[in-house]
Amino acid sequence: LFQPEIRTFLQAIGRRQGPFRFINNFFNNRGSAEQSLQPIITACSEMSVTKTGALIVIAQRSDLADIVDSGITLDAKMTVPLLENIFFKNAPLHDGAVVVMNGRVVAAKCILPVTQSPVPKSYGTRHRAAIGITETSDAVVVVVSEETGGISVAFGGNIERNIAPQNLAQTISKHFIKVENRKRKSK
Repeated sequence: LFQPEIRTFLQAIGRRQGPFRFINNFFNNRGSAEQSLQPIITACSEMSVTKTGALIVIAQRSDLADIVDSGITLDAKMTVPLLENIFFKNAPLHDGAVVVMNGRVVAAKCILPVTQSPVPKSYGTRHRAAIGITETSDAVVVVVSEETGGISVAFGGNIERNIAPQNLAQTISKHFIKVENRKRKSK
């Protein structure tokens, strides 16, 4: 009966908004969201050239347990060959998203919620899913388009498209800086 309200409540807890911030501080002590981005940058740059579609969720402080549970657990050190092999067109894990947490690929073939917001018709399922997960979490999502090879980054329900590979690290990092600034302000 109250399913939409319960979902909204749980999403607010996951985003650490308002009075729910103390709940997450109590249950969720993951440490810094910063991690080595180089394997992601290199893999996405190479997949962009070959037009290999990819969807990489970089977890920060929000609880993504439901997303991780929807996929196949890997818990492997994040490397360029691992990311490229996961998203290789005929690989069994290529459909869905990869979730990265603390420099490790924790799961692959994860199912993300797609946005219900109006978006341009040119946005494919990967882009809609990237926006969707960032509407309900503080994750940063990197998308490589299978059609164009374009690289996009989603955060906070918004998406930046056609990012040059040499600017990808800076684009991702600026979202980590915002999170760290909020952390300092709340103390």
